Amino acid sequence: MVDRIETISHEEHAAIGLSDAAIRRIATLRDQDGDDDLMLRVTVSGGGCSGFQYGFSLDDQRNDDDHLFERGGVTVVVDDVSLGLLAGAEIDFVEDLMGSYFAVRNPNAASTCGCGTSFSV
Repeated sequence: MVDRIETISHEEHAAIGLSDAAIRRIATLRDQDGDDDLMLRVTVSGGGCSGFQYGFSLDDQRNDDDHLFERGGVTVVVDDVSLGLLAGAEIDFVEDLMGSYFAVRNPNAASTCGCGTSFSV
């Protein structure tokens, strides 16, 4: 079960879920870098085998069109365009035989590729 977090601006329709595993991983990455201001930036861009692909990076900058999501002492930042494709999504951190990675369960995706990093709407 993935726990939900809400936007700072309290836009219920744009909430993004964040699992405890994702929170722990973001906190670990931030601690390893030694920068308490680091946030996980989640983006959606054109490409991938299904049309759109997810991107994950650590960022300490906030842009004018960014939406912040906070839970458990960590922050996730999503730009306005990506948020339209991620609204209601759940971000998890998975460790399995394939490796360890951030995964997105996206209710807006009509289909996803086999590796889960790209999707179509």
